[in-house]
Amino acid sequence: MKDNPVFGDAIALGIGLVAMGIYLAYARVIERREATELALPGAGRDFAIGALIGAGLYTACALILMVFGIFKVEGLNPLSFLIPAIAMAVKSAIFEELVFRGVLLKSVEDMLGTWAGVIVSSAVFGFIHLLNPDATIGGAIYITIEAGLLLAGAYLVTRRLWMAIGFHMAWNYVQSAIFSGIVSGAVAEPGLIRDTLTGPDLLTGGSFGMERSIVALILCTTAGVILLMIAKRRGHILPPPWKR
Repeated sequence: MKDNPVFGDAIALGIGLVAMGIYLAYARVIERREATELALPGAGRDFAIGALIGAGLYTACALILMVFGIFKVEGLNPLSFLIPAIAMAVKSAIFEELVFRGVLLKSVEDMLGTWAGVIVSSAVFGFIHLLNPDATIGGAIYITIEAGLLLAGAYLVTRRLWMAIGFHMAWNYVQSAIFSGIVSGAVAEPGLIRDTLTGPDLLTGGSFGMERSIVALILCTTAGVILLMIAKRRGHILPPPWKR
């Protein structure tokens, strides 16, 4: 795949579409329901909004570190460096949103209510990242809070997965393909920007990447809380079954 990244990207997209097809078929045949969380009307708009939020938040984090002299641009690599990270971004966004928001959050919500679903799905999502090569407990906790709340909010505000998929995909892609960053403790790959990142781990995220930075924690958690407030205002937060 590394020798032909375009082919790898196409394979990743195909596998992602198959995963969505299996999800839709399971909902229809086993659960006997329409999987409205993957409804196509409005999907492009929701995905674009999520992608803009993801790209914008990561870029904002990088610019803040640039202002403090922590993130320094040394030069640019060829545009071809933008291609390999597509596969990673597509796979992580589609599979993880189907599992953690589409299955886990919804399942716990059905049993215990929305807030329990948010807490459980966020915690499992955060700590599953301990499987990454340079994972840390601190990084898992940060992801639980910042990404868990934001991605849950992105799902709940529309009750569809497209915005969460767009955010997740854009954040990972911009982090790796453009800013050459480490994605959640995984192996760093060179992207478009050649840079140096020097400073305290509290700001840079250290070997875990930007998700472990206090800057990302503040910005992403704030965005997540705002989305959850909007979801609540829209009546998308369900109480436990015994209170409905």
